[in-house]
Amino acid sequence: MSFVTRRKPVEAEARSHGSHHLKQTLGWPHLVALGVGAIIGTGIYTLIGVGAGQAGPAVILSFAIAGGVCAFAALCYAEMATLMPQAGSAYTYSYAGMGELVGWIIGWSLILEYTVVCSTVAVGWSGYAQGFLVSHGWGLPQALAAGPWGEPAGLVNLPAIFITLAVTGLLLIGTHESATVNFWLVIFKVVALAAFVALTLPQFDASHFRPFMPYGFSAHEIDAQGTKTGVMAAAAVIFFAFYGFDAISTAAEEAKNPSRDLTIGIVGSMLACAAIYMLVAAAALGAMPFDVFAKSPEPLAFILRETGYPTVAVLIAAAAVIALPTVIMAFMFGQSRVFFAMSRDGLLPRGLSAVNPRGVPVAVTLLTGICAAAMAGFLPLKFIAEVANAGTLAAFIATAIAMMVLRRQRPELDRPFRTPLWWLVGPAAIGGCLYLFSSLAGITQVMFFVWNGVGLVVYLAYGRTKSRLAGA
Repeated sequence: MSFVTRRKPVEAEARSHGSHHLKQTLGWPHLVALGVGAIIGTGIYTLIGVGAGQAGPAVILSFAIAGGVCAFAALCYAEMATLMPQAGSAYTYSYAGMGELVGWIIGWSLILEYTVVCSTVAVGWSGYAQGFLVSHGWGLPQALAAGPWGEPAGLVNLPAIFITLAVTGLLLIGTHESATVNFWLVIFKVVALAAFVALTLPQFDASHFRPFMPYGFSAHEIDAQGTKTGVMAAAAVIFFAFYGFDAISTAAEEAKNPSRDLTIGIVGSMLACAAIYMLVAAAALGAMPFDVFAKSPEPLAFILRETGYPTVAVLIAAAAVIALPTVIMAFMFGQSRVFFAMSRDGLLPRGLSAVNPRGVPVAVTLLTGICAAAMAGFLPLKFIAEVANAGTLAAFIATAIAMMVLRRQRPELDRPFRTPLWWLVGPAAIGGCLYLFSSLAGITQVMFFVWNGVGLVVYLAYGRTKSRLAGA
């Protein structure tokens, strides 16, 4: 069978992998919390400022567009996750729907996505942690609180490295234990956002929304470095704020009741977070002109300080410091499961898919944590957020295509959740993701293709012949 077309069986049972399998320990509350924990994080606590700087008040439209694209993709994920409740997310779906080579490309893109997301959130967490410490007179020197390419620049971002390695340690303790900690931290985070809205809505000033679209709609470059502005440029970055539900699909093999729990987790978390985001963004823009808070590394806390709530601002910063690690936890969890699935299929060294008695793939979790910590220590927030978005967009496109391919080729399969109007939702997800990809900075697109070029070399040199399906 050609390595280009050989496919992973849709009906494959995860338990046929002997000791290389994960334990079913997660119920739907854990999965919803995993999704909300992944979605609500740096995107609303930090990237709202970045997006406002690119789109002005129309950043709220950027949120709506990015959320709409993610909603279409989420429906495709819900069908595929319940159809194939196995670890691996879009990698597994692509492998089954389009063949091993495409599966590898998507898996390699997910490695980029999840590792970089962990780094991005760690940098965002560092900004809030430093602000919290400074307010108490304990701040670190600038040289130790920002990487060499940050604004302002430093030597190394020690807080970002610290939190990444701390979350890695928590995940090594066990899946159920870390999921329980994540659940309560998510509750804390949502309460903090509710407090922000309650305090800022009474100060709502509609004049802050004029002019509504100062930089136009379409993404366009404004300097030689490829920096883009416009509603779609902001949407391409803010897209980072909405995805995270795909991390739920990586936990499919660990769900107690996949057909029910995965649907509730993916669709439920996406709907809840969309509502929360729109409300928080409207409150922030109404409370203060966008150009005032756009450059702050902790915009929500900054708004509260400047509008007369310094004590609450400290509490919001504290909430971010405590709760943003839930995002790192969710994506590091997802990355380790994708790595695990690729290793179990033989495309990466099979020893990496070994799990300890608690059901944790130790080697890949450690590898993810170390790589994410290194990136967080030296790279700036906006750059790594955009790189992460490129990998995610590729995964969303592949999942939508796999859903449509299997609808045509395997209509007889039992689908606990069926994407409504799949012939419309699938193409809408693909088209939206392609448009967002085209709106990313040119250097981001180039790096994405370079990364996958390296991945193709790795696959041809190793995975092509080591695959479990080789010779089938």
